[in-house]
Amino acid sequence: MASRTTLVLDEKAREAARQLAHKYGCSLSEATRRALIRQRDAELGPSRERRRERVRTLRRLEDLFKDNDPLAEVKRLKAEDQGF
Repeated sequence: MASRTTLVLDEKAREAARQLAHKYGCSLSEATRRALIRQRDAELGPSRERRRERVRTLRRLEDLFKDNDPLAEVKRLKAEDQGF
């Protein structure tokens, strides 16, 4: 659920928000929101749900590649490339 908060930015912070907004192609408020989220993630690490999502993804990748032989795959690709 979204709620409104008013921030008073000094000139240095406002210029930083402008630069980020220009880089991201978004509004000053969206750039500020993104910066806040990135700072939170940098300081606190990913959320519990994000960590769980990463674990699920890694387990899914493990399942997808469990029968894959990388050496055989490289050998097969090299053999295919010889025709070029």
